[in-house]
Formats: sequence, structure tokens, C-alpha cells
Amino acid sequence: MTEKRTVWLHELRWPEVAAHLKTDDVVLVPVGATEQHGRHLPLLVDTGWAEAGCERAAEVAGALVAPAIPYGWSPHHMGYAGTVTLGAATLQAVTEDVCSSLIHHGFKRIVIVNGNRIANLAPLEIAAVRLINRTGAHVVVADTGLIARHEIKALCDLGAAGLDHAAEAESSLALHWAGEHVDMSLAKAGNIENAPFGGGTFDYPIELDPALSGNALSRFVTPEGLRNNTAPDGTVGDPRPATAEKGRAMVEAIATNLATVIEETRLTQVGDVRAEIPV
Repeated sequence: MTEKRTVWLHELRWPEVAAHLKTDDVVLVPVGATEQHGRHLPLLVDTGWAEAGCERAAEVAGALVAPAIPYGWSPHHMGYAGTVTLGAATLQAVTEDVCSSLIHHGFKRIVIVNGNRIANLAPLEIAAVRLINRTGAHVVVADTGLIARHEIKALCDLGAAGLDHAAEAESSLALHWAGEHVDMSLAKAGNIENAPFGGGTFDYPIELDPALSGNALSRFVTPEGLRNNTAPDGTVGDPRPATAEKGRAMVEAIATNLATVIEETRLTQVGDVRAEIPV
């Protein structure tokens, strides 16, 4: 029987992982969320960004991908049924434990790939810094909403507005990655004027629109506040121009840039690396 080569760590047998480690020590760790994305999209969108980008990048660069962590830091979306959130410290700890296990086996270079755009960044960045200092491994964090934001914005008919929550970009990704779970007949424009992080003089600090670089202020929202600002659907912006073809192109853009990160990571000097087994 001919076996299809997989890039997914958990689809391999342990001797295959051991053999792979003799030739390469890079692993991608996708981290997403289980979070509402309007009436028309499944809760897997943020995990989909990470999984799709990692899978394609690993195919291009010859790396392996660990199983995705499907939960993120999503307390602001808890006003909508089905959302599951980890506490920030829990997400940090889970990520550290997963990466420490991988480092223990010999993966010395880790790319944590965040699909829960911006929201997961703080705990993941803290986890990366702790891992670097505790293990000696080379660890970076790549956010799918930032690593190819120029390319993704250019693929949106709506420009920057297409990058909003459950709008054109995320709907395109879902149509490409999990189209069987999408119902575009339920898609309609959300109220951009009531965007949950807007409403002031200053921009949100890590603006997804690369053309904007104004003064910034961090704002936060409760589940009730987000529900009020995005009712009745949970969307911001307009998902209706989305297509699976755009989603495929967005994944390719993310994967191309992630593959570059992988190659740069392979060139980074790494000294003694050691990780304690999480217990």
C-alpha cells in the first residue's frame, strides 16, 4: 500500500518522528480558538487560519506540524453560544507544556503560529520568551493576521474592511478550509460603526490595516459589550464578497511567508537545548 506523506506530527508513528529529527529540528505549533464568527461561519475559523497556513508552509518547507491547540483567549466572545475560552495564563501554560514536550524530543526550533488574530498574542509571546530562556530553544511567534497582512488586504474587494471579524477575509478562509460548515445564505453586513474596539480618537494598537499607523490606545470589551456592539449576528464588516478562491490565495500568502520564517529559523544558531518534562 502506498502511503501519502503527511506533515502532521500526530499522523506519524514514533519511529518516523525519530527519523525525521535526524534531518530537521523545526516544528510548527498552530494555536487557534473556538470562537463565534457570526451566524454563517463555524467556530473553527481561527484554528483554521493556523492549521491551513501551517499545513501548506510545512509542505513547502519540509517541516512537521504539531496538532493544533484549538482553544485561545476569547473571553470577549463569551456572549455568543459555543465559544470556549482559556484564561490567558492557561493558554500560556498549555503552549509552554506542548512546546517543552517537543523540545524534549529534539525539536530545537519552534514556530508558534497564532490563528486567533491578535487576541492570543500576549500569552503566546510570554510563553515564547519563557521557553527561550528556560530551554535554549529558538522560538518565534507568527500571527496569521499579521505575517501576510499586506497580501490578504490586497485580496479583499473591501480592502481594510475585509479584515474585520467574520468579514470577507475570514469568510473566504472558511469557504476554502471548511466550506461544508459555512452557510453564506446567512451572511450579511455587520455594523462597522459599532465595532467593539472602536469609538474614539485613537486606533487599536496593532492595526490589521497595514496602511494605518496612527496614535494607538488599547481598548477592551466585555462579553456583553461585544454582544451589544455586534448584535444580532456577531460579525463586524461585510462577509458577502468572500470566495473560496480568495481563501486559498490567502492561505498561500501566509504559507509563503511562513516558509521564509522556517528557512530563517533553520539558519539561526542554537546552543545547548534542554527541556524538562511537564509534570
